Amino acid sequence: MAQALKKLSVQVLKNNNVDQIIGCSALRASSTWWCNVEMGPPDVILGISEAYKKDTNEKKVNLGVGAYRDDNGKPFILPSVQKAEEVIFKKKLNHEYAPIGGEAAYCQAVAELAFGCDSVMLKEKRNCTVQTLSGTGALRLGLEFIAKHYAKVPEVWMPAPTWGNHPQICNMLKLTHKQYRYYDAKTHGFDLKGALEDICKIPEGAIILLHACAHNPTGVDPKPEEWAQLSQAIKSRKLFPFFDMAYQGFATGDVDHDALAVRRFVQDGHQVTLAQSFAKNMGKKERRIIVGNDAILKLAN
Repeated sequence: MAQALKKLSVQVLKNNNVDQIIGCSALRASSTWWCNVEMGPPDVILGISEAYKKDTNEKKVNLGVGAYRDDNGKPFILPSVQKAEEVIFKKKLNHEYAPIGGEAAYCQAVAELAFGCDSVMLKEKRNCTVQTLSGTGALRLGLEFIAKHYAKVPEVWMPAPTWGNHPQICNMLKLTHKQYRYYDAKTHGFDLKGALEDICKIPEGAIILLHACAHNPTGVDPKPEEWAQLSQAIKSRKLFPFFDMAYQGFATGDVDHDALAVRRFVQDGHQVTLAQSFAKNMGKKERRIIVGNDAILKLAN
């Protein structure tokens, strides 16, 4: 599937951007400063979006970027987001520097959204929450913190498959990363048996990356009872859970249900790191530097 998408992206780029690509390549080659910069790979999602625009079929559906659309395929802004923007505008807030760790009230609010307002861990102030630049920023900061300070096995185990940026960030930080079984291509579902078998072989003290909900790219999530089994296996193996939660509320329409895995692990006594973002579930991809859309990195004990 990934190879097919890549070929489609390459084909779209060939048909639409040949002159631009050749021009940029020639300019780079003639530069004495940047002649060693290699051309990056085509963006798969961009290729799908371009193909969608060119398709004349009235029943076409854009399966590229995960974003809200109305019945006519036009961008849809959530009414709650529009209301929040109106409230912020009327308050006439200033543009002063925020504290280095982020706005305290905002950090508290999103921590409650993730762990629940009745979380004992929050009430006992056993968490550290830092505001970052969207989901990739939270992942980068969390993994960089691990690369510099983690005292056990600095090895990250990711589900197969996983979001493309996960291994890329690890590569940038020179963090070893490996995979455990997750998706069963035969059943198009979660491979619980394979995941548990692989988890039991991961070195004790390693980091295990988990998608809290709406697994990217498969959309397949463990059931509540399967999350319970994963929690026990990970705890028995003494692994450190690192959650990526970019779709809370987007997956099922219920923010509490979509946070079930994170809350279950904390309840079971795990220490966790959580990268939480709102670009997708609030439909605010183009405003990733706005306070109301920044991601949060949480260290919960």
